[in-house]
Amino acid sequence: MLSQSPIVSAKWLQENLAQVVVIDCRFALMEPSLGRQQYEAGHIPGAYYLDLDQDLSSAVQKHGGRHPLPDPKRLSAKLSAMGITASSLVVAYDDSRFAFAARLWWLLRYLGHDSTKLGEANRVAVLDGGFQAWKAAGGAVTPDIPPQKSGDFIPNPRPDWVVDIEAVKAKKDSPDVALVDSREPERYRGEREPIDPIAGHIPGAVNYPWQEVTTEQGELKSDDQLRDHWSDLQSTPEILVYCGSGVSACVNLLSLAAIDREGKLYAGSWSDWCSYQL
Repeated sequence: MLSQSPIVSAKWLQENLAQVVVIDCRFALMEPSLGRQQYEAGHIPGAYYLDLDQDLSSAVQKHGGRHPLPDPKRLSAKLSAMGITASSLVVAYDDSRFAFAARLWWLLRYLGHDSTKLGEANRVAVLDGGFQAWKAAGGAVTPDIPPQKSGDFIPNPRPDWVVDIEAVKAKKDSPDVALVDSREPERYRGEREPIDPIAGHIPGAVNYPWQEVTTEQGELKSDDQLRDHWSDLQSTPEILVYCGSGVSACVNLLSLAAIDREGKLYAGSWSDWCSYQL
């Protein structure tokens, strides 16, 4: 059984590899094919691969952001082909400080694959330190692709875990709501925007860059460090989190879950918000 923490160590995974379904989520936004190439060159034994663009997102439309949430039925079919059932323990990993593994972690929980209560044992976690930590711990690496299996993953989406642009507009000025921008400070301030057509941030948002909840080695910071990091929002009843396209914001949601806080994802994020200003 996984612990209450949303992360597991490389040592734990080595000791429990036969009891979990491992999913490789490596990806590069500027080179979309790189993650799959890396997976095919070598991955954790038995690990399957899910691509951010092809598997963990749906097709881009005029609005909805650069990485709209995937169709639950389509993703569930892929998870079932990995042998995942309601009782499966799943561990996701990447090599980008949780940027993509956290997206799958959030999606699985959003689709109902986890306890509905904080403080209970998890059925999905991310590998602390990612692929580099696995190799540093002496973990085996293989190019062998595991066969498809027959699982029965049944999605039960939790619509109250996400918000759309209308909900953000309605809530962003409330004293009971914190709107968190997870992007780098320069992008939040509008000084640099390498991806989206408009720079800046949603009015009223506060900046909590997603990289600040991990170490440079890609490990989640301690609970005490995370409580200190989020201390200004400790009494805020509701936290709405966004980034550029609803991906790296999940790292902030992961860090909140580690200290028994939940946030809601603005899935379209800045790329959706600014699409209405074009």
